[in-house]
Amino acid sequence: MTLSSKSRQGGMTFIGLLFVAGLVAVTVAVGMQVVPTYTEFRTVQKAVNKAATDGDTVAAIRSVFDKAANIEYISSITGKDLEITKVNDKVVVSFAYEREIHLTGPAYLTLKYSGRSK
Repeated sequence: MTLSSKSRQGGMTFIGLLFVAGLVAVTVAVGMQVVPTYTEFRTVQKAVNKAATDGDTVAAIRSVFDKAANIEYISSITGKDLEITKVNDKVVVSFAYEREIHLTGPAYLTLKYSGRSK
């Protein structure tokens, strides 16, 4: 009895490896630009919540937000950009802004952030 087995190696070709590496590189490059904008959004959300609870007038709310923005290095939005309303005797502070990330040539990634106080 003779054992004849044809074992075939499976794996990725060099071209396939380059393709996957390229996709990973592009994903990491875009992610490295998106993560800071999302982090800033979370900081803006915290500052808006603080301004809504600490301020009692529109001017005070904007001032509290601007002070927090200076401390936390928020550059995408200022106190003037906040929309301040009252709902059921509760102050609600809303915001919305966009960030554009240049990808390559004429291609941009536009991120739209919006939120409101709790």
